[in-house]
Amino acid sequence: MPKIVDHAARREEIAEALWRVVRRDGIRAASVRTIAAEAGWSAGAVRYYFPDQDGLLSFAMDLVSRRVTERVAAIQPKGSATTIALRYLEEALPLDAERRAEFDVWMAFMAQAQAESGAGGLRAHVDTVHDGLRQLCESLLNALAEDGALRDDLDVRREAERLHALVDGLALHAAIQPDRTSPARVRQLLRHHLETLMARQ
Repeated sequence: MPKIVDHAARREEIAEALWRVVRRDGIRAASVRTIAAEAGWSAGAVRYYFPDQDGLLSFAMDLVSRRVTERVAAIQPKGSATTIALRYLEEALPLDAERRAEFDVWMAFMAQAQAESGAGGLRAHVDTVHDGLRQLCESLLNALAEDGALRDDLDVRREAERLHALVDGLALHAAIQPDRTSPARVRQLLRHHLETLMARQ
C-alpha cells in the first residue's frame, strides 16, 4: 500500500512553523530556509508545497482567519443574548495560548502589509480579515436587533462600528499588557458594553 500523504495537513504544518519563526524572530526572519529548519524539513520539501515565499506568507495569514472562522462556525448558541454575542466575539480575541499565537502572527503580518506599497500582497489579506471582523460585529447586532434584544434608540450600523473598534482595541491591549488586560478583564469589559446595548427585559 502506498503511503497516503495528507497534503493539507502538511501545508498547515509548514504554516505553523512559519508562525513560530515570526513570533520568535520577526517576519523578516521567515525565509524558506529558517521555516524548513523550524519544521524539521528540507528547503526543497517546503518549496514543493510553496514554490515562493509570497505564497507561503499568504497561506499562513489565511490560516489565521480560517481557524477563527472555523471556531465561530462551531459555536452552539446557548444562553442569554449577551452571552451568545460574547461567545462569538471571544474567538477573535487573544484569550488563550492558541489565540494569542494567532494574534501575534496577525500583528506581524499587518505591520508588514502596512510597509508594502500597493493594494495587493499581504495588504489584501489584511483587508479581508479586517472586513470579516466588521461583518461579524454587524451580523451579531443585526441578529440581536431582529430578535428585539437591542434598545430601540440605537443606530445599529454605528454600534457595529463601535463594537468593531472595541474588539480591536481590547485585542491590542490584551496582547501588549496581558497582566493589566487579562482575559477576565477583556470579557468583563466586552460584556459590560454589550449589556449597555440591550433592551430592558
